[in-house]
Amino acid sequence: MSQPTRILLSLVLGLALGILAARAEPGVAAALLPIAEPVGTAWLNALQMTIIPLVVSLLVTGIAATAEAVKAGRTAARAIAMILVVMLSSAVLAALLTPLFLDLVPLPAGSAQALRAALSDVPPPAAAPPIGAFFATLVPTNIVAAAANSAFLSLIIFTLLFAFALTRIEPEGRATLTAFFRAMRDTVLVMINWIIWVAPLGVFALAFAVGAKAGSAAFGALVHYVAIVSAVGVVVSLFAYPLAALVGRVPLGRFARGALPAQAVAISTQSSLASLPTMLKGAEALGVRADTSGVVLPLAVVMMRATGPAMNLAVAIYVAHWFGAPIGAATMAAAVLIATLTSLGSVSLPGQVSFISAIAPIVVTFGAPVAPLGLLVAVETVPDIFRTLGNVTMDLAVTLAVAARGGRGREDEADRILAD
Repeated sequence: MSQPTRILLSLVLGLALGILAARAEPGVAAALLPIAEPVGTAWLNALQMTIIPLVVSLLVTGIAATAEAVKAGRTAARAIAMILVVMLSSAVLAALLTPLFLDLVPLPAGSAQALRAALSDVPPPAAAPPIGAFFATLVPTNIVAAAANSAFLSLIIFTLLFAFALTRIEPEGRATLTAFFRAMRDTVLVMINWIIWVAPLGVFALAFAVGAKAGSAAFGALVHYVAIVSAVGVVVSLFAYPLAALVGRVPLGRFARGALPAQAVAISTQSSLASLPTMLKGAEALGVRADTSGVVLPLAVVMMRATGPAMNLAVAIYVAHWFGAPIGAATMAAAVLIATLTSLGSVSLPGQVSFISAIAPIVVTFGAPVAPLGLLVAVETVPDIFRTLGNVTMDLAVTLAVAARGGRGREDEADRILAD
């Protein structure tokens, strides 16, 4: 049984037992809550303590790798530019769509209130700061204090400046610092793997407490959450088709047929990397030369999760909406930027790891609590199908768009090798 399945089952079992205990034996539920709540909180705190070192190390190593990839040639540079545009557009789309979906299909007021009461230990959401005060805090005077106070936007701005400056120093120093942050990233990932290993226990404890306090409303709320976030991912995925048709100059029907085999692999494996060989074949069938697809597709798989910014931002907006955290225009713009950058830095991570590291900074920016992520990560198995499906489809569309700038045409030896 896979770890995501274990975590999902722990969530369902915890909610069910919490609901049953509260209804059948309220005294037993009341006696177990002082045990379950600290266990769940300790597990969630363990996840939160890794977020800052992971985000910083991922951004530094990601920007260093991007700078090296740009030097590889014009095809790689065009691909990276297209990837950045797609990921930023993905976040902007979520900023527009998620509030609309929540207005059209709102979470029942009773469910929202019950869940807020179940997570009563979390602090109330912070008020949105005035726009002048918001911009004044973007540049930190003390980076250590910014990290300690979870001022993620200030921390990310400093990290971006540091990472870009790192690309301008002498090669020896650049290699040394990049190796340091790569080692830091790998070390934190080992820690996170340990924490994820005990996730079934932590999620069960959190779910039991929520089930005992919120009752059956918790199940309905989680189904509503999965539907909203998955819908955002589906819409982002659909934008791959006009991109392929208008920029990649491939008819919609032909693109749909060419993408279908890779999409089937994506759904069955939930892995963009596992879908790469099928994507290469699909790109060939769509007329892309192997020397172009052989550069663009691996770059897209390594650097881009097209649905990541949209679906991560959708999760954060959902949590903010759930807890009544106000979202101003400046805060939403900052969240769009953070969603883009943290998704760009977390593309090589397992789903449960990237879920926490990429979404927590956005949630904190909204002034909403991080605690609900401990429950939502357990149902990520379902949205992750739509994430992978959209990523693979957009990878092919981006490849066609880059190829339209001169990569498609005559067959060469590389194409014949790929065909064999």
